[in-house]
Amino acid sequence: MEVDRAASDSENVAADENVKQIADGGAGDATGSHTEKLRRKNKKYTRSNSKEGTSPGTTPLPKYRSWKNSRRPRNGHGRGLPKKGGAGGKGVWGVPGSELLEEYVEDANDPNYDSEAVNGDVEFKQVIVEADPEDIVRKSEPVILEYFEHGDTNAAAEDLLEFVTASRSHLVCETIIEIALDHKPSHCEMASVLISDLYGRVFSAKDIAYAFERLLEKLPDLVLDTPEAAVLMSNFIARCVADDCLPPKFVQSKTGADLNSSARQAINRAETLLSMKQGLVRLDNIWGVGGGIRPVKSLIRQIQLLLKEYLTSGDLAEAMRCVRDLEVPHFHHELVYETVLLAVEAINSSVEEQLCTFLAELRRCVIVTPDQMDRGFLRVLEDMSDIVLDVPLAYIMLDRFVERCQLRFRLGDHVLARMPTRGRKRFVSEGDGGLIKDHALKLRE
Repeated sequence: MEVDRAASDSENVAADENVKQIADGGAGDATGSHTEKLRRKNKKYTRSNSKEGTSPGTTPLPKYRSWKNSRRPRNGHGRGLPKKGGAGGKGVWGVPGSELLEEYVEDANDPNYDSEAVNGDVEFKQVIVEADPEDIVRKSEPVILEYFEHGDTNAAAEDLLEFVTASRSHLVCETIIEIALDHKPSHCEMASVLISDLYGRVFSAKDIAYAFERLLEKLPDLVLDTPEAAVLMSNFIARCVADDCLPPKFVQSKTGADLNSSARQAINRAETLLSMKQGLVRLDNIWGVGGGIRPVKSLIRQIQLLLKEYLTSGDLAEAMRCVRDLEVPHFHHELVYETVLLAVEAINSSVEEQLCTFLAELRRCVIVTPDQMDRGFLRVLEDMSDIVLDVPLAYIMLDRFVERCQLRFRLGDHVLARMPTRGRKRFVSEGDGGLIKDHALKLRE
């Protein structure tokens, strides 16, 4: 260690002598500048043990000098970045992004080398793989069924465009109509609206016409599952013509064509619908106005006709089907109200038994919820003051009907609590002085 220090001191002394000789030579300004450079180089770095002190006039070796393979600047004045942005030196990756600027040169020793493509006559084209018809039908079914729940045609169109191509778009229209044939009229109306909104976006008029041609060909098979398929198909054809999705010449061209009996029936009926006076206007409601769109008076009228038809025919299954076709689950309390009111006004035990069976079947099939059932009975209790004016025995009939229903199914406790304990009798006898009993006061309240 002492030898190293002596060597460094001798080097420093030699450097000072050289500086002094050059300064004495008097070389002018150039010599002075050269002297300044030599003074800067006079600063030597020495290796010293950390336990020993540093000799005066020397600077310890910086830590980054210990990085043997580091490409960072070693003068102590750099920012710690790679030289030339990583592009300098041998064996480096180069500037980020430089690989995009370099031309690819094929190597003959590459296992994937293709000698036929060396000339550069390769042309790249976009290839769209079309799905099989079975896959398109399979993927379209859940989209259509989901549309029947939310009714958003834009969402349905976005889902269909993910897997439908132009050459297979007619399968979507065909699938929409096939699924709608097995559903209620309100869903058929939604299917017609969906076809109208998808026209020009997913399929064209030619696609719709081709879809109807395929459906007419297999209409005999559809009739086996849906007996009214020919009538429904004619409604769809006429509605598409009214919505300007299908040209009128489609029906005219099929009039003289060789078709099966079911297809002939559908085309003839569609032609009749289109030739009616103001037919295009009427076709907007060809599926009827269903659900809560109908006015309240119209719904009440249909409920009353439903009950009268059930009392006349006694067909319980048909009555259940008619209730489902109303499509007003939020308005079923009106059905219960009209049923109880009809039982009170009938004053007939057989009618009461028949209507009680009707309510029990509604409850068993979960068509009417317990809440709607209790709400209908409570509405009758609230209107008893007006009902008793027309039916003097209304309280007696109501008590008997509620007791009959309680034996068939369970009513809510709040309904039973509102029921009067006796008939509406104001005076017990002539000897009580005409006093009104407590139960009569409760009834007035």
